[in-house]
Amino acid sequence: MLLALLPVAGLLAFTAFSALAQWDEARTLERFHSAIDVSFAATEVSDAVARERIDAVRARLRPDTATLAERSASRRATDRALDDAVEQADSRRRAAPGSPPGSPPGSPPGSPPGSRPEDGTAEELDAVSRRLSAVRVSAGLGALSARAIAQRYQDIEDSLLDTAADLETGRPTRAAGRAADAHLAILEAVEAAERERVELAVLLDTPTGHRPAAAGRWSALEEAHLREFRQIASDRLRAGLYQAQFARSGRAVRAVRALLADPEPPTARWPSYGGWLADSTARIDALRAVQARAARDLADTAAADLADARTRAARDLTVSLAVLTAVALLALALGRSITRPLQEVTAGARALSAGDLSFAIRYAGHDELGDVADTFRELRLMTERLAAEIRSMNSAVDDNRLEHRVDVTGFDGTWAQLLGGMNATMASFAAAQGRRRKAERELEDIFHLSLDLLCILGVDGTFRRVNPAFERTLGHPRDTLLARHPLDLVHAEDRETTRAAMERLAGGSEPVEFENRFLRPDGTECWLQWSARPVPEEGLVYAVARDVTERRRAAREQSALRRVATRVARGEPPERVFGAVAREVEELLGAEVAAVLRHESDGALTVLGTAHGTGREGEAAAREVIRTRAPARVGRSVGAPIVVDGRLWGVVVADARQEPDAEPEAFAASAVPAASRLADFTELIAAAIANADSRAQLSASRARVVAAGDDSRRRIERDLHDGVQQRLVALQLDLRLAESLVTDASSELGRQLAHVGKGLEDASHDLLQVARGIHPAILSKGGLGPALRSLARRCAVPVELDLRLPARRLPERVEVAAYYVVSECLTNAVKHAHARVVTVDAHARDGVMELTVRDDGGGGAEPGRGSGLIGLVDRVEAIGGRLDLHSPPGEGTVLRIRAPLDGPPPHG
Repeated sequence: MLLALLPVAGLLAFTAFSALAQWDEARTLERFHSAIDVSFAATEVSDAVARERIDAVRARLRPDTATLAERSASRRATDRALDDAVEQADSRRRAAPGSPPGSPPGSPPGSPPGSRPEDGTAEELDAVSRRLSAVRVSAGLGALSARAIAQRYQDIEDSLLDTAADLETGRPTRAAGRAADAHLAILEAVEAAERERVELAVLLDTPTGHRPAAAGRWSALEEAHLREFRQIASDRLRAGLYQAQFARSGRAVRAVRALLADPEPPTARWPSYGGWLADSTARIDALRAVQARAARDLADTAAADLADARTRAARDLTVSLAVLTAVALLALALGRSITRPLQEVTAGARALSAGDLSFAIRYAGHDELGDVADTFRELRLMTERLAAEIRSMNSAVDDNRLEHRVDVTGFDGTWAQLLGGMNATMASFAAAQGRRRKAERELEDIFHLSLDLLCILGVDGTFRRVNPAFERTLGHPRDTLLARHPLDLVHAEDRETTRAAMERLAGGSEPVEFENRFLRPDGTECWLQWSARPVPEEGLVYAVARDVTERRRAAREQSALRRVATRVARGEPPERVFGAVAREVEELLGAEVAAVLRHESDGALTVLGTAHGTGREGEAAAREVIRTRAPARVGRSVGAPIVVDGRLWGVVVADARQEPDAEPEAFAASAVPAASRLADFTELIAAAIANADSRAQLSASRARVVAAGDDSRRRIERDLHDGVQQRLVALQLDLRLAESLVTDASSELGRQLAHVGKGLEDASHDLLQVARGIHPAILSKGGLGPALRSLARRCAVPVELDLRLPARRLPERVEVAAYYVVSECLTNAVKHAHARVVTVDAHARDGVMELTVRDDGGGGAEPGRGSGLIGLVDRVEAIGGRLDLHSPPGEGTVLRIRAPLDGPPPHG
């Protein structure tokens, strides 16, 4: 029987192979027909994106209500086209049968290895949707120029055209291939015209005098594609193309191209912005009509090829079925009894291979088929046991019982190895699951316990997740942070820089670092230092922030302290130092007014320095501080004590600035931290205040000492002049009278009287010199000029005077200080420096007296070696002046003083 069936089986195999080949060809044509449907949908998306591109560029160049409305309408049309294309691609992917071995995932059956997967079209269209969203966001924010917008859309257009080209590359027949080539060529030509329309719209929007030169690169590219289209398109399509090119809009576009090709185009012939858009749009619409006819030709060609292939496949299949029926009838006629057991065993084997363990083989003969049936029955029992173990393993995995293991003792050989591998896989999975859970717990603990502010944001800048440190630092509950946009909580002055940083992150920039201020519910500011990194593929931004408020505040307070300390070190007047302290307090607290008050022993408050004055509430706050010796707040005013050497020296008060629309509760809450900050800064600045006050008291004490010394000198000089000197003069007169009574001047009595007279005269002269050194009378009577000339005449070395002093008398303290400085310098020049000449320059102008004494002596004078220069420094500084000494060894000495003529008088 088998020998008789061999020729029939050969004929059947040949017929079946031919039918399968025809059927495979029909399926290939069917896939191509489905592919061009998806390609047409992608082409519709490309057309919609092109229209959206020109509308977006127009809205960027000349935004108005009409252009913005057109841009919105084109965006909706693009979204609809995208949805339709994605649905078409998904439908095609669901309808595609399984792929043969060797083909990539998603490739159609019969496609060669390495061909493009069909089911990737939906993912590509989804990627186009995301890129469109990114371009729209950037264009809506105004971050892109018109050219940049056109370039972004052009990249999307290129991707869509590549998708269409990939879908139309199947070309199962020559006619379908020519139709597909013609369709792709007209698509590329239309895209070149679209790009030319956008580029020239941007060019024509530029003022005439600033328009750059433009080359017709898109027209050349369009012509190349149209030339290819003419070569392969039908006569009907070529005629339609001819009509589109030679219509009025086509002639207008060619005229503009010729104008662009001219090296020096006349500006008068430039087309208008609106005219170019109208002409180019009309011409592109005409080209799109040709493209639509080319698409219909391609669809008709593919449909005809598919119908012909299906007809041939049905015919061959009918022949195959007829032959198969004849063979089946012959087989049944030859041996029904032989085939029945074989069919039962075969059905059981197929059921077992398909996983159906319910099928039972009943045949139990003692022939070869019986042995096969027994073997299949044993295999079925073994398979049932194996399936039961696998189900138990799956149930354990589902119930998270990762300690479950299969009992392999009842199995041998490969079955035991298979179940042992399942046990090993279960153990590995349990270990990996444990490590993953441990890592998740550790990461969650770090997230919740971190003192830094950790968060996850979307590319739109909204919070997706925040850790508890955000709530502790900013004072806002988690629900508020997640519900509101972060820019709503950022200080108004930092919103632009924060928005720019978010735009950079949305664009996929590298890690971005910046600082900004957040507002707490109580109105206070919190400085945050941010470090953020975008993850574009997930549409998220991971960020960490650190609270640097105290660091910035400490830096500002230290800077303020240095500025105040510098003023103290420079010896500025106390009122200026205390005024500076008040201004620094006002700047640090953002206060409206601030002042430094000293607490007098009688309980009074003396204003030492102020910034814009203080109010009644400020005085009340100061009284409260004095009463409690602690920071206090009264109404809008806050105060803090100034403690020096353990005693209450004074108070610093500040009146907080209240915004017109601020709530009283919020203002009261913000005043509490202001009082604390004022207290902290007052502790830092107390030493500088004490130094300034001590310096003022020291200057006053020095001035009193110098004034008391001068008064003592003047009193001693007056007592010597009016008392002792007058008595000596009277004794001289009496002695002269006694000498006149002696008749013999050469006698011993005459000589003694003459000797005593000479002694009295010398004593009177010495007393006069001493009196002049104590306080020169000429200084009190004639002023500084005559007194300096008298010193110059009495000096043992030549003295050159250059005196440019006013006719009016200078203040007495200035004249006395200048006189003693010149006197000491002349004495030092004669006794110690051994100078040959001394120069004295003195002049008064702009309310300041400047005195310079130079000598050509040995130099080397130092105030610190116990000389009289120390007293001169004290005397000059007591009148608010400054003394500078330059005395290098061997180069002479130069001493300069500069004293204010309206300086502070000596304190009593």
